[in-house]
Amino acid sequence: MRIITGTARGTKLQAPAGDNTRPTAERVKEAVFSMIQFEIEGRRVLDLFGGSGQLALEALSRGAASAVICDHSADAVKVIKANAQKTHLYEKCVILNTDSMKYASGRTTEQFDIVFIDPPYASGLQQKAFETLASTGKIAPGGLVICESAEEADYLPDGFTVRRRSSYSKKHITVFERTVEEQ
Repeated sequence: MRIITGTARGTKLQAPAGDNTRPTAERVKEAVFSMIQFEIEGRRVLDLFGGSGQLALEALSRGAASAVICDHSADAVKVIKANAQKTHLYEKCVILNTDSMKYASGRTTEQFDIVFIDPPYASGLQQKAFETLASTGKIAPGGLVICESAEEADYLPDGFTVRRRSSYSKKHITVFERTVEEQ
């Protein structure tokens, strides 16, 4: 696992020990970032189920302005912090050892332009997390939500469109976009 391109290009990343974290495969990560490559610069990123932090760190390496990375596991948070320091992107990160659903439903006025939702596949949290973020206004108008799952996403919260769907072996990527309300 490594950063593909940008300021931290080639930096090898750690993954939390054990089977609780499933890092996104490099081929899938490359595909995701190809889909959004022109929309990263200066954006605010949320990686709701951080794991190793690789998705948020890849976005920061490619020019995102800041990232909030959440994970409920203290071990994962240690790995995320080590990876952020190794990539020299730590100053652009807020790394939280918290339940992702608590963060999604919590009170904050912060909005994100790019959101990664990649919970453990069997948890059933992907749709719930997305709908919670959407209902609390944490996704900026025009913001993108990138979901990775074992099955194709069959839901669409109000105010969102599906921009793209792709499959890679047994992994499914869906890119949603929040519609911009005209004034």
